[in-house]
Amino acid sequence: MNLTLKIWRQKGANDKGRMVDYKVTDISEHMSFLEMMDVLNEQLINRGEEPVAFDHDCREGICGMCSMYINGEAHGPDRGVTTCQLHMRMFKDGDTITIEPWRAAAFPVIKDLVVDRTSFERIQQAGGYISVNTSGNTTDANSILIPKEDADKAMDAATCIGCGACVATCKNSSAMLFVGAKVSQYALLPQGQVEATERVKNMVAQMDLEGFGNCTNTGACEIECPKGISLENIARMNTEFLKASLKG
Repeated sequence: MNLTLKIWRQKGANDKGRMVDYKVTDISEHMSFLEMMDVLNEQLINRGEEPVAFDHDCREGICGMCSMYINGEAHGPDRGVTTCQLHMRMFKDGDTITIEPWRAAAFPVIKDLVVDRTSFERIQQAGGYISVNTSGNTTDANSILIPKEDADKAMDAATCIGCGACVATCKNSSAMLFVGAKVSQYALLPQGQVEATERVKNMVAQMDLEGFGNCTNTGACEIECPKGISLENIARMNTEFLKASLKG
């Protein structure tokens, strides 16, 4: 395939940035999207030009690093996949593909397609953990009986990889699906009950402090989420927040 790529280039957070057109040829439909980007960057390097900066790590759909906004969709036109799992067979010969970074005030651009998502880390640090008693009186987690339905829902919530597609897709740049998933994975389990009240209040407070918007109730975040995180997690987070507020 021969393609035209319209890519956002930005030297740094204080640079204005612009769209730049590139041509790539002989792209195999079996390539992943990131392999196609590798081909482009190899061509740019061979011409003495600066390659396009983009995030990637595992390239197996696990880490969430490879976040790109492709033709107006988070992670591109496929569903249930990250950008590294997107294959070029989703496009046609002669296509023009627009590639942008996540657009959110809480995700400032570092360079080109790379954005700073440490706001998610600060939300996690605010309450996305459980304290473990290591005094010698610990209980084997496997000995705690948990209903299978609750365990399954907790595991589903825990599959969130923190890529930020929910934020990039939401017109309000809301992080409520992410925070809802991180609250839910603990709220559904007995191990998470000790700090349940402080957890949800602290994580929501940090989310607001980072500048994320409110939920739009349109459900776009669930549709674009590569792991299919359910909107039920936002409802559960709201319930947990209400309970925590009433407690004090």
